[in-house]
Amino acid sequence: MSANAALQARRVAAVPRGVASATAIFATRGENSELWDAEGRRYIDFGGGIAVLNTGHRHPRVMAAVAAQLERYTHTAFQVTAYEPYVELAERLNALAPIEGPAKTILFTTGAEAVENAVKIARAATGRSAVIAFSGGFHGRTLLTMGLTGKTAPYKHRFGPMPAEIHHAPFPIPHYGVSEEDSLRALDFIFRADVEPERVAAIILEPVQGEGGFHAATPGFMRALRDLCDRWGILLIADEVQAGFGRTGRMFGIEHTGVKPDLITVAKSLAGGFPLSGVIGRAEIMDAAEPGGLGGTYAGSPVACAAALAVLDVIAEEGLLARAEALGARTRARLTAFEARNDLRPIAGVRGPGAMVAFDLVTSRGSRDPDGAAAKAVTAKALDRGLVLLSCGTHGETVRLLFPLTISDPLLDEGLDLLEDALRIV
Repeated sequence: MSANAALQARRVAAVPRGVASATAIFATRGENSELWDAEGRRYIDFGGGIAVLNTGHRHPRVMAAVAAQLERYTHTAFQVTAYEPYVELAERLNALAPIEGPAKTILFTTGAEAVENAVKIARAATGRSAVIAFSGGFHGRTLLTMGLTGKTAPYKHRFGPMPAEIHHAPFPIPHYGVSEEDSLRALDFIFRADVEPERVAAIILEPVQGEGGFHAATPGFMRALRDLCDRWGILLIADEVQAGFGRTGRMFGIEHTGVKPDLITVAKSLAGGFPLSGVIGRAEIMDAAEPGGLGGTYAGSPVACAAALAVLDVIAEEGLLARAEALGARTRARLTAFEARNDLRPIAGVRGPGAMVAFDLVTSRGSRDPDGAAAKAVTAKALDRGLVLLSCGTHGETVRLLFPLTISDPLLDEGLDLLEDALRIV
């Protein structure tokens, strides 16, 4: 039995099936944009731990910062004994975030935890309870964030009932027949049929949907939401967990729209592979909760804070925002060429700001009918060739590319060659 197969057998016996793995390989080492498995086989990593590794596996600056912090202390609980890395990171995030006026930041551990606390903060600040989210949005797997998530299978299946006072509007995706006008009409319908706007604490959305298929909200749609929120005193929450920290060519995805939210949730690539998340928001909103109302035992781990400070240095000093734009342009050009070819599996809808790039597998050339089975086959064949790929999308039809922003051009091209091979085989 191979090493991967032996580990898989142990995994099946020891770990519940509810936590699925996209691959059946077991990682033993990672460096920048490459992984090696238990059998010593090398892979190019276009998954990035689900958008966590914008600065790559084990970036030297991040590892050095973590090693230095480990020599000092690993945990005190910020609520018991505070520490400077937390405060310094909050200061830097406050300065970077596209928030109107003074900002404050609170740190947590996971993206779902950040979203939960953003809703808590919004409810405390407004005295209201209802929240509106969008179809296709992914906000987490805890009870509240599962309710906010706009996709039933697999995230809500058999886990009901969902939390009360959460409402969903369709996210505008024109090729699925949903225009921006349709989405805004749906919001008006919610206000007329389900909950009056005066009872809505927040509207939350991903400026670029992650699990939903890398669909971006347009500047016009975001301005309409901002106007709606301002009209009714509703807070606008931008969930930047997947799109943040350079992935889209900006520090935050919403910066492409020119709209400033009231609250921003962050996680994933914030700390270069270490568990850390946060909520950044307007200072007067962030101060709405009473002392003791927010926090967590491991929230804002000093080790993760040290890693995050190094990540911010790397993004600035290595020019990763501009690098994301260059990598994205190179990738989209190659994918657009794939789309025009007759010898590859049909794809459509090459898209994405910066290096947040995706495309859809479709049933036939010139169609936009989604083919989730083909997407699954392509990711499997890519893995066989030595490329880690992830699928997503409402119908599982989307292949997303989340290579580190530190990847070299030759390694990117090699990965795209392997993707081309997979599309040809399938």
